[in-house]
Amino acid sequence: MFDPKGETRSHYAPLHSRIDTLGAAALADRQRTLERSFLLQGITFTVYGAETTTERIIPTDLFPRIIPAAEWARVEAGLIQRLRALNLFLADIYGPQKILSDGVIPRDLVLGAPSYRREMQHLFVPHGAFVNVCGSDLIRQPSGEFVVLEDNLRVPSGVSYMLANREASRRTFPEVFRESRVRAVERYPDLLLATLKSMAGDWRPLPQVVVLTPGVYNSAYYEHAYLARLMGVPLVEGRDLVVHDGIVYMRTTSGLRRVDVIYRRVDDDFIDPLAFRRDSSLGVAGLFNAYRAGSVVICNAPGTGVADDKAVYAYVPAIIRYYLAEDAILNNVETYLCREPAQLDHVLANLDKLVVKAVGASGGYGMLVGPHASAVERERFAAALRADPDNYIAQPTIQLSTAPCLVEGRMEPRHVDLRPFILSAEKVVVTPGALTRVALKRGSLVVNSSQGGGSKDTWVLAEDGGDPA
Repeated sequence: MFDPKGETRSHYAPLHSRIDTLGAAALADRQRTLERSFLLQGITFTVYGAETTTERIIPTDLFPRIIPAAEWARVEAGLIQRLRALNLFLADIYGPQKILSDGVIPRDLVLGAPSYRREMQHLFVPHGAFVNVCGSDLIRQPSGEFVVLEDNLRVPSGVSYMLANREASRRTFPEVFRESRVRAVERYPDLLLATLKSMAGDWRPLPQVVVLTPGVYNSAYYEHAYLARLMGVPLVEGRDLVVHDGIVYMRTTSGLRRVDVIYRRVDDDFIDPLAFRRDSSLGVAGLFNAYRAGSVVICNAPGTGVADDKAVYAYVPAIIRYYLAEDAILNNVETYLCREPAQLDHVLANLDKLVVKAVGASGGYGMLVGPHASAVERERFAAALRADPDNYIAQPTIQLSTAPCLVEGRMEPRHVDLRPFILSAEKVVVTPGALTRVALKRGSLVVNSSQGGGSKDTWVLAEDGGDPA
């Protein structure tokens, strides 16, 4: 909100003026109203292994994060470029594997990744769009430049909180919202539905779309139900679907109804017990054979996780150059591959300065934040690194940028990242908004909701004279 001289940045000026006129008591009252509305709507997430109740309301901050049009234009171009390259990469590694033959990426790194699915080799994917929904995590460097911290290509979550935060902030600061010319995000469910339908549009004029959820105990179940309702499509579990003669059907009160597109919020392992994990009760027996036969489309495609593997992440700039003959618009964070002996030695010697992550983990699990870890925790991670170096990468401890938050009645800075959402089918579309995740604990750098983080609305401003919608 403020520049180094302590002056209000121009794009924050209307919000700052409004905050000054409200005062602490009015702001606290609006924060309570916001939290109450989330409670009444059931906007929750689940924390696995929590000592108390696992169902929680996601903490949401009152003040929106504001991004000017010029900054967003670069972010948008970089995300489109990145997803185009990653879709080409997936089509290649499940096809001719030219990038591996040319030695751009080590063959064993890709083919040996736990998320690489040999069952996907040489399967046709409409539009070459293996990834239909992507949520990449960005952070701002001290220079002001946005860089990509990681890509989420499997079953990215959080878009429902982006939409809910928008409704809350628009009610909280209605005059500022109108004055600031904020671009709309409300069309996301329509765009998502159009993206899913277009994946089957060539062979089914009115395709039936469903959202496949693991069930009410999943951490993001609220989001599954919310998106299904906004798209006007059925929310189903594995037991609601059946495969007959290579066709997927949904059980309804009026009989079986054919399903054409499955927006799955179930991990690869649990999609089909006949193809993947045999002990899974969440998937649909025979689903992958129906997918292989082309009678149903699964979005995102199985096997996309290999492209957001944290070790493959280090090669994304090279992937962009290989397929698009362009330099990356959005850079990566410096990354050390522990599979390389020299880099492993560097990581082990600097564990107190680095963040170490398991290549296949997500949600803030399986990581070590060196400067905040105890000597015992660092030693335990060092042993894990020596035992299985291929499973880890390391990055410098990044001082995330901050945004103003209302904490116990006071405005205080808190560290944030940015998760925009990108849709891909016939074309790639970036939603003009994002989920800003907030590390609510003072001094914390961990923004994941499962690790004590929260969120806030993100306002992307329209160009001067442009249409906010």
